[in-house]
Amino acid sequence: EVQLVESGGGLVQPGGSLRLSCVASGLSIEHSTMWWYRQAPGEGREWVSLIMTQDVTNYNDAVEGRFTISRDIPRNTVYLQMNNMKPEYTAVYHCNHQHSWGQGTQVTVSS
Repeated sequence: EVQLVESGGGLVQPGGSLRLSCVASGLSIEHSTMWWYRQAPGEGREWVSLIMTQDVTNYNDAVEGRFTISRDIPRNTVYLQMNNMKPEYTAVYHCNHQHSWGQGTQVTVSS
């Protein structure tokens, strides 16, 4: 059974930074495409970033240049470094692999 556990969310001021973590079990991230999604209040789920084998990455245009996705294969953990954050980034951020989702971690950007 695949389990994904996110952490690292919190309250941050505009322009600040956070790093989210997603610890995976039941799969090897080395051989898996891993995604970050987010869901803002009253909105649908939106993809944010993905990382594939050989560390190929892709980003939603809304976060390009501000977010960096990476992974630590020995720790089986995927990260999302978020810099220069905006209030519109406020959402619950979820880790995803195929049909498996984490419970999410709340990110709030506010002064």
